[in-house]
Amino acid sequence: MMVWDVCSWRDMGPVIRLETTLTGDRYLSILPDHLHSFMSIEHSDGFGQFLQDNATPHASRVATKWLQEHSSDFRHIQWPPKSPDMNIIEGISDALLYAVENRSPPPRTPMDFWTALQG
Repeated sequence: MMVWDVCSWRDMGPVIRLETTLTGDRYLSILPDHLHSFMSIEHSDGFGQFLQDNATPHASRVATKWLQEHSSDFRHIQWPPKSPDMNIIEGISDALLYAVENRSPPPRTPMDFWTALQG
């Protein structure tokens, strides 16, 4: 199971369960409902900055176009090549995964894992 999540220095956003591999079109279905609403709440002043890595769905033509169209709502920062340590979500995701895997009893099915992620 894969998940998509978003965070800021102040708050965690939604964790979205992905039933299949993330593609540019699937990513585009997440951005308007989940990223845009999170950014508008967290950064209602319009000064929010969004950083993502260069994964293929993130850099897809449709996602890039959507981010450009919404550049007045928040700024999209280009991810420098080979810079994995810039994104705080990696550390948060690792900590979340560690906490879920070390639950007692540990999750045994994808649904158990999803339930633990939400708890």
